[in-house]
Amino acid sequence: MKMRFIAASVALAAVALAGIAPLAAQAQNIAVVNGKAVPKSRVDALMSQVQKQATARGQQLPPEIDKLVRDKVVTDEILTQEAERRGLAASPEFKQQMDLARQSILIGLLSADVDKKTTISDADIQKEYDKFKAQASGTEYRARHILVEKEDDAKAIIAQLKAGAKFEDLAKKNSKDPGSAEKGGDLDFAGPNAYVPEFSQAMVKLKKGEYTQEPVKTQFGYHIIQLEDTREAKFPPLADVKPQIQQRLAQEKAAAFRDELRAKAKTDYKFTN
Repeated sequence: MKMRFIAASVALAAVALAGIAPLAAQAQNIAVVNGKAVPKSRVDALMSQVQKQATARGQQLPPEIDKLVRDKVVTDEILTQEAERRGLAASPEFKQQMDLARQSILIGLLSADVDKKTTISDADIQKEYDKFKAQASGTEYRARHILVEKEDDAKAIIAQLKAGAKFEDLAKKNSKDPGSAEKGGDLDFAGPNAYVPEFSQAMVKLKKGEYTQEPVKTQFGYHIIQLEDTREAKFPPLADVKPQIQQRLAQEKAAAFRDELRAKAKTDYKFTN
């Protein structure tokens, strides 16, 4: 009697497990399309991509995003099945695109792996910051200019300035520079390297309030330049530019890694750079 009870219990347990197994399998799928299961892992992978893109762009995802992603995954499965039914999976175009996609995915994973293992110390960041700061040191000039096409026009404007006309008014009326004309020719503060050499050389010779007595010719036309003010170059504090410096150093290390692999590779191809 006892043995019969045990056998019956085992049989019931087997039936129960048989019923649970399909339910567990269903929990891993979100749908079945024409007899083919659509795994939930696809939804998770796509959702992860969508969230990363939204974060990178500073966007908020809509409340119904889960349903939208599921709709897309199932729709994509339907379209994929139709493409396969038409034999497109065997086409040369598909094979070419798959080869490119495979390379792109692997390179992306490699890049992520390299980034994860790349160490950029605070000392590295400080050194780069100091280098940029040294390059940016010196004097900044706040200048105005009037840009015209012909030398005679520039000389006529200089004559008007000598007669007492206001530089700002003449710039608004005559300057061909769309970026500064409406501001009375104001170029704000900038270092000499921000301008073409001919412009810089003429500008740095001026004293505050002076303007060039002869037209300054550059590749853009003829300039009349007035120096408004000067100041010591300002550079942002390290905390404000640390993320940009860190990104720059990471990019440089990634490029060095690429170049090292190129140098080690056995190939007859000659790279252009």
